[in-house]
Amino acid sequence: MKKFDTYMVNKIFTVPYLDRMISEDSIPDSFFECVRRYVKTDDATIGEAISEIYHFMNYEYRNEYYYKNTILNQLLIKKHDLYNTAALTELPIGNSKADFIMINDRGIVYEIKTDLDNLIRLENQLKDYYKVFSYIYVVVGNKQLPHVKEFLKDQKVGIYELTASGRLICRKKAFYNRDNLSYGAMFQVLRKAEFESIILKHFHRLPEVNSFQYYRECKKWLERINIVTLQKDVMKCLKARTLMLIENKLEEKVPYELRFYAYFSKKIGTNYQDIDKLWNARM
Repeated sequence: MKKFDTYMVNKIFTVPYLDRMISEDSIPDSFFECVRRYVKTDDATIGEAISEIYHFMNYEYRNEYYYKNTILNQLLIKKHDLYNTAALTELPIGNSKADFIMINDRGIVYEIKTDLDNLIRLENQLKDYYKVFSYIYVVVGNKQLPHVKEFLKDQKVGIYELTASGRLICRKKAFYNRDNLSYGAMFQVLRKAEFESIILKHFHRLPEVNSFQYYRECKKWLERINIVTLQKDVMKCLKARTLMLIENKLEEKVPYELRFYAYFSKKIGTNYQDIDKLWNARM
């Protein structure tokens, strides 16, 4: 695939782009250009066009959206569930951003390396993630699998392979690692209301200092909590951010190809009727 084509497909399968398609009356010209290149069905609905482009991605170019959508469908929905497990994406940790995180009783980071990615940053990414989380999986295709296996052979990091048939298969189990937990990194991922709730839980009051000293003092108080206990509190806070409600029924109401979008779009919330309207609209 040409570089321009790659850019075009990547652009369409993003939350902001799909938000725009749903919220505006007119469909962007770039979507129609992509349709002209990759959709063979005559008089297709927008949903049929999206499905064909997604199918094209499966066989020709599995981008990051494809990986994340597959993780959500095959691991979050099928292996765990939407109602006791929360997911986050692109969470900043240190100098890295975790691609996909799932939290139930424990937090698990899924770091994606597509066939177009290299492994240059992987070592530092893993170090950052272990400052907050104790389980990490690297998710790769068949092309990257032998390189990642070699890279991780002496580490506790697990591996999932996204196979040619589109299945996620665990090739190496992740093992618990708490050796690198960091008070500073955990404090940084928390919002103000979240770290205040943890402080109130353990100390029943908040620091009484001026606003200039407040954040520094709150961090000092958190450092008085056992670090594994603090990690459990952090997981509860992160889980509460995105935990889906049981009545949402995302897996029943949203097409497979758009479930990652539906889960993470702040614009549509649980108004899945808007997705259905776009999916069935004629171009």
